[in-house]
Amino acid sequence: MSPVPTPAALLSALHDPGEPPLRPLPPGVPELLLELPASPRLAAHLRLVHDVAATLTDWLAREYPALDVDREAVLFGAATHDIGKALHPAELSGPGSAHEEAGRELLLARGVEARLARYAGTHASWTASGTTTEDLLVSLADKIWKNRRVPELEDLVVHRLAAARGREAWAEFLALDDALTGIAADADARLAFQAAYPVTA
Repeated sequence: MSPVPTPAALLSALHDPGEPPLRPLPPGVPELLLELPASPRLAAHLRLVHDVAATLTDWLAREYPALDVDREAVLFGAATHDIGKALHPAELSGPGSAHEEAGRELLLARGVEARLARYAGTHASWTASGTTTEDLLVSLADKIWKNRRVPELEDLVVHRLAAARGREAWAEFLALDDALTGIAADADARLAFQAAYPVTA
């Protein structure tokens, strides 16, 4: 039995360099998206949010070296946060939260560690008990990629930054605001990249 050919649009969504160039997804994620197979638009979206998460964690490493962040977890979480939408495709173009727990279970079923699979289930629940700095960063990347500002979420990040650097919250708010404004400047290009790929294969 010959393998089912992979749709060209999905391959393009996974490998189009983008402008400015997007960082490659973490090892194993492209293969998983091909195996599902994921929607081309979902693959494009995950690449964009992952790239923004990488920019955020690079900024944090420079400006907040005392802040203990598991960068690998943030990047994997950003790269897979919406993977449950492969099972709930209506949520690619409309509201819904069924993809959250479905995504976490999908990753666990494929042998992904719970510490990494968690973000598929937590990326929309940043006020929940036990929320980690990594959870907040995945959630933040999932908003700011398209220039959506969520004050409640940003305030939670500011609190973590202030604790790490020992400064007043207002100073950390200004620093974070500058970083997010810079990231948001490319939102139109990111939205165009995502829109170039179809919701269905």
